[in-house]
Amino acid sequence: MEMLIGGRWQPAAGSHRVEEVTSPFDGTVVGTVPVGTVEDVDAALAAAQAGAERWRRTPAHERMRILLRAAELADERAEATARLISGECGKTITEARGEASRSGDLIRLAAFEGTQLYGDSLPLDANRGTGQDKIGFTLRQPCGVVVAITPFNYPALLVLHKLAPALAAGNAVVLKPARDTPLTALALAACLVDAGLPDGVLSVVTGPGGTLGDALVTDPRVRKISFTGSTATGERITRVAGVKKLSLELGASCPVVILPDADLELASSAVAAGGYVNAGQVCISVQRVIAHQAVVGDFLDALVPKVEAIRTGDPASPDTGMGALITAGEAERVQRAIAEAAAAGARVLTGGDREGAVVQPAVVADVDPASPFSQEELFGPAVAVSRADDWAQAIALANGTGYGLGSGIFTSDVAGAVRAMREIDSGTIHVNWTPLWRADLMPYGGLKGSGIGKEGPRSAVEEMTEVKTVVLHGRPW
Repeated sequence: MEMLIGGRWQPAAGSHRVEEVTSPFDGTVVGTVPVGTVEDVDAALAAAQAGAERWRRTPAHERMRILLRAAELADERAEATARLISGECGKTITEARGEASRSGDLIRLAAFEGTQLYGDSLPLDANRGTGQDKIGFTLRQPCGVVVAITPFNYPALLVLHKLAPALAAGNAVVLKPARDTPLTALALAACLVDAGLPDGVLSVVTGPGGTLGDALVTDPRVRKISFTGSTATGERITRVAGVKKLSLELGASCPVVILPDADLELASSAVAAGGYVNAGQVCISVQRVIAHQAVVGDFLDALVPKVEAIRTGDPASPDTGMGALITAGEAERVQRAIAEAAAAGARVLTGGDREGAVVQPAVVADVDPASPFSQEELFGPAVAVSRADDWAQAIALANGTGYGLGSGIFTSDVAGAVRAMREIDSGTIHVNWTPLWRADLMPYGGLKGSGIGKEGPRSAVEEMTEVKTVVLHGRPW
């Protein structure tokens, strides 16, 4: 498959090198993509400059018409997209179909929000010395050239959460998808091109993230960067990007608090789902459970058999409940982290064994909340369970990492839930569920080391636009 430069499909500049995209489960070749170069980045940005000028002058209703057609194509191609997702990402075909089926709806949400760029009137006469001879208001306009850099774990939805709002708001976009999962991004770009997106408005550059990413984020032609990935990479972008608008969706170590009055059957079922979807490779996966000492034993008794019932195996089989991690190297890292937690005194109640890129879903009890297993993002299929003596300690432990993306609390006490909403420091707080739930329309983003800015179509369109203040001067009355 070729890459997309300014709306045209072509090989890499110069050498025309390609690389194979392989299944993390069995190593089969899913497809090939060009190995992009800095020359390809330059060509994409030059095309984006011209495309941005044309696209910002395209009426919003026309932009929406094209995006709605792209949504129809995404629906029609959903099964093919799901097979690409499962093949290159290693997630189960059931999860992949769920992801692909949301793609068209996400484009539709963004298409609508892109037509709703309202401004505000300004009460200038409230300013001392100003009469009613002036009218002030704000206008929103596209940023111009947007760079989007996306991870491997949701190769359709996390691409569209950037592309669709940016395009709907009138920007040109250069996308750098994860090197492990570029095929899904290219397939979705084809939906947009086939729907009639003008030349120059969209490019997808494939290849090494270090070389291409640095060239993209440091280029002065870029006004806006939207990045999803590790906190370390996000910090580096903030140092090298220069004066640009940034949206950074970064790492996490999401907590779930379980209080004595919680419904333990509900809590254990939710954690058994929320800790292991996509083999735990989700920013809002349940990584830490902080259970009150009065219920921690009963909670573990309910959780372990549910986790042991998760069937691993071939992602292409509809009977498989959890697929592979993105690489065998990542699986080795997760297995090693579980073993190190056990060596430090934690108890592995189930799971943790590895075969290739598949790690058996694990429950690890008696985890020290200050240990790396709690403090650092695991991004794998294991849940750390720690205990808290009381409500105050539970909330302190929930807040006790450098992250703040998502959290959950299980309680039947409304007053306790309200207090938790006020005191837990995370971008999203779920009451009686885990953080692994997201409606595509809702604001999504973290506090602290988990990032800057918000996604979700309405929030993202706002992030992808800039505000101008206009003052019309008349004559004094």
